[in-house]
Amino acid sequence: AKEKKYIDECGPANFFGIKDNTYITPESTSILPSITNKSLMQLAEDLGLKVERRHVPEEELATFEEAGACGTAAVISPILRVDDLDEHKTYEISKDGKPGPICQKLYNKLRGIQYGDEPDTHGWVTILD
Repeated sequence: AKEKKYIDECGPANFFGIKDNTYITPESTSILPSITNKSLMQLAEDLGLKVERRHVPEEELATFEEAGACGTAAVISPILRVDDLDEHKTYEISKDGKPGPICQKLYNKLRGIQYGDEPDTHGWVTILD
């Protein structure tokens, strides 16, 4: 991010973190709006998680139980770690490189809706003849 204090995004994808039953994603004017992230925020609420869209200080990375990069192509890519090369810091999030249980639930739910295997209770899918 511009001030090198807050997380904005992960390359071409939006960032989100999970901790204390809360889905947290950065709020920033430099991030393009993401339909995938908006969908995941809604699904997180549906699963009973709190959703926060706010500044995410770099130090907070150390507190996340799970984290992911989200976007159209991958839906969710779990984040193993974030490296601050300038400060020689590493924030390890996933110990095994696999998605955590909440990320997996969110991924399965969204893909299920997209493929018609889960009910679309939000009216996101349009079927064309």
